[in-house]
Amino acid sequence: MTDAAIPRFTGDASPYAGGDPYADHRTADFPFTHLVDLADRRLGAGVIAANDEFFAERENLLKPGPAVFDPEHFGHKGKIMDGWETRRRRGVSAAEPHPTPDDHDWALVRLGAPGVIRGIVLDTAHFRGNYPQAVSVEGASLPGSPSPEDLLAPDVKWTTLVPRTPVGGHAANGFAVDAEQRFTHLRINQHPDGGIARLSVYGEVAPDPAWLTALGTFDLAALENGGQVEDASDRFYSPATNTIQPGRSRKMDDGWETRRRRDRGNDWIRYRLAAQSEIRAVEIDTAYLKGNSAGWAALSVRDGEDGDWSEALPRTRLQPDTNHRFVLDGPVRATHVRIDIFPDGGISRLRLYGSLTDEGATGLAAHHRELGG
Repeated sequence: MTDAAIPRFTGDASPYAGGDPYADHRTADFPFTHLVDLADRRLGAGVIAANDEFFAERENLLKPGPAVFDPEHFGHKGKIMDGWETRRRRGVSAAEPHPTPDDHDWALVRLGAPGVIRGIVLDTAHFRGNYPQAVSVEGASLPGSPSPEDLLAPDVKWTTLVPRTPVGGHAANGFAVDAEQRFTHLRINQHPDGGIARLSVYGEVAPDPAWLTALGTFDLAALENGGQVEDASDRFYSPATNTIQPGRSRKMDDGWETRRRRDRGNDWIRYRLAAQSEIRAVEIDTAYLKGNSAGWAALSVRDGEDGDWSEALPRTRLQPDTNHRFVLDGPVRATHVRIDIFPDGGISRLRLYGSLTDEGATGLAAHHRELGG
């Protein structure tokens, strides 16, 4: 993935002229947005500190969904924006009224799941003339639950993920990242000041092998444990990655739903597990999918990239808005799992309970060391 392939936006957007505020929003199809958002609050992400949030609080950066714009919404500090916005920086005197080239504002972000970052999007939606002139992003990896003071200590190593780069107002500013390391925290810098509506951090979860070993039995497909969606037949209504998000689905679009089929085929999702594992129990949940849940489901497994697919759970009738639990006849060894639904529709969650094999645990620990963990 080359950074040259990423569209760039710079300069002001036009003042809001009424109607749909997103009509002139500048965006693009970035090549990494199919990956998990490591800064998703559902995974436990948070904005833990910022040097300034005078106009709009830092936590807005990670709010789910697009930023909302209300042209009539003002408070005692000024226009209320759905993002993180700092005050205007000033120089030190009347003779030097402008900020210095080094002046900037920052926010510290805890990723919801540590991982390898492939792309970052800093969306300045609705910040048309009050966005930062440039941004930069740094990453760090610290164990445990460090405080802001821990992260700002002089001995913490910060790696530049996005160098200081001009950005545009009212635009999704995307950046490819090429750093084969595991990160737990980011430092978002805006130069010299301004506002950012939303932050997304796309990549691959790199779980802590010691934690998974201590757990023993866990959900082998869960995003937070290193599971990932490799491919899916259909993502028309909602992403397949929803099926391995934490917790139960809370509404219909928090699961995976396909368009209505008009042929004799079926829909499917293929997953990669955290490492080679033995699966002992399965949950297939259709919560909130009532008239559109899958009619039947079957589960197949494969051990290794070139292994043959074998049946782990035969085609089984599913009920709408129901969590289905299955205890397998014996442990099933796998690195990949495929769920087929018939003929179409959706499921909200898939849970695969088991434990790592010795080979899987060894491989995961070696990969963790390679990433600097």
